[in-house]
Amino acid sequence: MKITRAEFAGSSTKVGQGNLRRLPEFAFIGRSNVGKSSLINMLTGNGKLAKTSQTPGKTQLINHFVINDSWYLVDLPGYGYAKLPDKDRARLRHIIWDYINNSRDMVMLMVLLDSRHDIQEVDRRFISELGEKGIPFGIIFTKADKLGPEALSAQINKNKETLLEEWEELPDCFVSSSQDGRGKAEILNYIGSILSSL
Repeated sequence: MKITRAEFAGSSTKVGQGNLRRLPEFAFIGRSNVGKSSLINMLTGNGKLAKTSQTPGKTQLINHFVINDSWYLVDLPGYGYAKLPDKDRARLRHIIWDYINNSRDMVMLMVLLDSRHDIQEVDRRFISELGEKGIPFGIIFTKADKLGPEALSAQINKNKETLLEEWEELPDCFVSSSQDGRGKAEILNYIGSILSSL
């Protein structure tokens, strides 16, 4: 699948806000500073679509982008926002889980993990909660250009083994880099195959 058109469609804090059309939704989420905005911009071929920032936790709304006039890419707030006050963390958690639990149009949630580091406890808890709720999700390991091939393979395998301590099998996994475009075709073809089966 190729993205030929990507436009911002609106922001919200809960499901049902705004005048969005009913279209299939693929939502992206990860820890703050995992490279989510950069990945979205790479996938859509628009470097200014999602706002990138050096400050973790910048995304605090649900942002919808309409893709090829046929589906939405949804940019969710990051989890693991350690520097925010407790009330703000609670508010963001509510926004995230209100969308995940109540969206009628979310087809798949893509969970982003930083390929450079060991999977963190906050990631494990979040993924476990998705499993408990039966939420369909895939995993994207980001920032793959930051490690050499052997180190990257070793780190990703280590993180998969960590997840397999709790899971019988892993969901579909992808490796990406917003710097060199790695993973773009695989991720978009995956989304395209799901759309074609709906």
